[in-house]
Amino acid sequence: MKMPQTLMVQGATSDAGKSILTAAICRILARHKISIAPFKPQNMALNSAVSKEGGEIGRAQAVQAQACFLEPSVAMNPVLLKPNSETGSQVIVNGHAIGNMNARDYHQYKPKLLNDVLAAHRQLQQQYEVVLVEGAGSPAEINLREHDIANMGFAEAIDCPVILVADIERGGVFAHLYGTWALLSASEQKRIVGFVINRFRGDVSLLDSGLQWLEERTAVPVLAVIPYIPKLHIEAEDSMSQSAADGVNENHQQLKVAVLHYPRTSNHTDFDVLRMHPQVNCEFLKESKQFSGADLIILPGSKSVRQDLQWLKDQGWLPIIQRHLRLGGKLMGICGGFQMLGQHIHDPQALEGKAGSSTALAYIKMETRLTENKTLKQVKGHLINRDITLSGYEIHAGISEGEGLNQPVFNIDNKNEGAWAGEGHILGTYIHGLFDQPELLHYLLRWAGAEEIENFNYPEYREQQLNRLADEVEKVLPLSTLKKLLSLDSAIC
Repeated sequence: MKMPQTLMVQGATSDAGKSILTAAICRILARHKISIAPFKPQNMALNSAVSKEGGEIGRAQAVQAQACFLEPSVAMNPVLLKPNSETGSQVIVNGHAIGNMNARDYHQYKPKLLNDVLAAHRQLQQQYEVVLVEGAGSPAEINLREHDIANMGFAEAIDCPVILVADIERGGVFAHLYGTWALLSASEQKRIVGFVINRFRGDVSLLDSGLQWLEERTAVPVLAVIPYIPKLHIEAEDSMSQSAADGVNENHQQLKVAVLHYPRTSNHTDFDVLRMHPQVNCEFLKESKQFSGADLIILPGSKSVRQDLQWLKDQGWLPIIQRHLRLGGKLMGICGGFQMLGQHIHDPQALEGKAGSSTALAYIKMETRLTENKTLKQVKGHLINRDITLSGYEIHAGISEGEGLNQPVFNIDNKNEGAWAGEGHILGTYIHGLFDQPELLHYLLRWAGAEEIENFNYPEYREQQLNRLADEVEKVLPLSTLKKLLSLDSAIC
């Protein structure tokens, strides 16, 4: 009988490469026909995805599921925190929000979540030969050790080995690895089965003396030094990926797109395809003085839509948008951005801040009322009056109503969705993932003003990038090493 195995990837710092390394190992094992699923006990991110069950999980786990050739499931990320202030977050458990908590209250609540985390892990163990777990932040945060469910607290609870990864580009890689190890308890130190150094440039032999010193001090082997992979594009967990910016092709015939980057922007991965497209110059702009013209302005999703709407006003974006439309530019709002295109946004239950209403941009005759229950679903449909199909997902708290919705954009499950306005210059929709589909991408870029558009298949490109990542990592972290770490040699034929 094959026994399920679990291995955990933890980071010496935030953004050390945990998500990327987890995705790489997932793809390596999956391509070698080893049944594997990703897992993250607790995630904090504004980029999320909708699972097959209609639940909300972190975007990184959806990407890792893709690396495993799986559909994402709520079991892969049982606890998700979506920050909505400097000190608080919406808490999502098993795919659905249970309320908002400040950091102190959540810290005290975590022991109650341990059962949910362990149950989700057991569910995956029953289905897959390997569960690959990603930690959160750093395990050496002394102030967060009590009630920990995200790093060593979870590893101790299920008794699994841990790989510790650090990013050499951040500087001080040996201090990060050794310092993290030194701050762990004796039992936690024994869980570390190997170190991984990420994003190294140059001659790896220059690290030899440091690697030897680290191994002598800790008795932990350095499993791999992963090289820097130029222009690698893997969807980011939260912060915007620099690799996407690296993909911009400078020329004089680009379509110029400005995505307004407000403080609580969510699901900015919607626009990764625009940043990678060779004919599109896609910029994320915060300050209105950064704007130098565009063919298309996009209002993205928002975790705190009324606060971000006020931010747009305070930053002076409204007259710029008005002038942009007068000059013939296009305007698109997605999810929270769609709500901003209406006349008012009402929050009588104080779901995203103080109770009240906000005057919106009034480009579409509709009113939006924020609701406690989120709409969470994967969708399929087509562009109205066009033979162009689409698939995507909805993830929003709010119901929009009004005569402006009588000019819909899409037909979803025989229901109208979205709205055209401004004589076809304005488009609003709740659907995420529109640009990911080649035919619909081509249509939207032509609508935005592009004359000649190259075919760009973003789903194929993402697959190529996952395979490229796995190829490079497997060169330095081979299957034989991974199987040894997982005790798979005797478990899997």
